Amino acid sequence: MKLLKAYTWLVILWLASPIFVMILFGFNDTPSKSNTSWHGFTLKWYRELFAIDGLTDALITSLLIAVVSTAITVVIGTMLGLALGKHRFKGQGATNFLVFAAISTPELVMGASLLSLFVSANLPRDSITIIIAHVLFSLAFVTVTVRARVLTLDPSLEEAAKDLGASPWGTFRQVTLPAILPGVLAGAMLAFALSIDDYVVTSFVNGSTITFPLWIVGSVKTGIPPQVNVMGTLIFGIGVLIAISQSIAARRRG
Repeated sequence: MKLLKAYTWLVILWLASPIFVMILFGFNDTPSKSNTSWHGFTLKWYRELFAIDGLTDALITSLLIAVVSTAITVVIGTMLGLALGKHRFKGQGATNFLVFAAISTPELVMGASLLSLFVSANLPRDSITIIIAHVLFSLAFVTVTVRARVLTLDPSLEEAAKDLGASPWGTFRQVTLPAILPGVLAGAMLAFALSIDDYVVTSFVNGSTITFPLWIVGSVKTGIPPQVNVMGTLIFGIGVLIAISQSIAARRRG
């Protein structure tokens, strides 16, 4: 048993080691963009976080795309998750198959197929096509998350609301939505994370638009500046804080 625990912690540390290195080298007092060896501790990269215009623009672009695509995905995914979880209809099996097929489809295949679609439709590749692509590959994750939450609902609560005179919209707003809200929020967090760090699909459909991951990969030949590590650390830290707050809120509700 002790050996199993030790092995588990070793695996966790191994998986988390790139994150630890990223956080550490955000404090590296490197004299150049070649941030590959330790030169001492400094906080100047946090003060000069937005000193590189191209990197800042790429981060803002990624954040805007992630917010818009997440909002669209959550609305559509929530409705689809409700339909799959609450109702039985012809073609439901095929719909479920398509949802899980979208999750298992390699990003390379997704990116190539979307590129073919946009080229065939003669659509210019820019932020709009990136948003469409991000909605398509994250929609299945939100749908599955919301559907799992819907399956745990007690139907008698909605029936009681209707018996008391609540309209369909009132029943959804006052009973259904609060009950599935943890699943909706979890799906939103997942969609945002998938969008902001996507490289493969985005590289097929971006055109001249540069996102945060694309900028980082493009800067490898000239050297990745320490600000990249700082921005990655901040994004990671915000994600951890949101996850912890959601966990605490879930325990209080329970």
